[in-house]
Amino acid sequence: MTDRLPHEKGFHVSWEQMHRDSRALAWRLDKHGPGAEGAWKAVVAVTRGGMVPACILARELNIRVVDTICVKSYDHQSQLEARVLKAPDKELMGDGEGILVIDDLVDTGRTLEVIRRHYPKAHFATVYAKPKGKPMVQTYVTEVSQDTWIFFPWDMALMYVEPYRGTS
Repeated sequence: MTDRLPHEKGFHVSWEQMHRDSRALAWRLDKHGPGAEGAWKAVVAVTRGGMVPACILARELNIRVVDTICVKSYDHQSQLEARVLKAPDKELMGDGEGILVIDDLVDTGRTLEVIRRHYPKAHFATVYAKPKGKPMVQTYVTEVSQDTWIFFPWDMALMYVEPYRGTS
């Protein structure tokens, strides 16, 4: 048992790492869609964290149709009951067939569980996955422990940090 705070077991992701990992996700998804030559119909980003990887996937996989689904499941670092604030285009989505639903992270899986109820045939993919949420995604790049807090680059600011041994 440790006396560590949740944020003390942190995994810091730089913009460059997010780009590399999102491209790796694109490589895993390439030619695995149900369309001609394994194409996907569209990318749907789970806002807000899924927007960056969805943009990268859309570019890498040459997908021109991009939409968002807005789900609120966090208030700062506290998880809430997940609820859809904005759904993607109904005609585009149907039951989700041929659609890539992309998020940055699956934690407990509650957010994706809500989305999956609406679009059961969509393909769910995340850049990072924690053990509790892993069953909710078909494709991911990196697994992290459940007690790891991921610090994404859009949540961080650059600032001076004192050396471990202090200043001289």
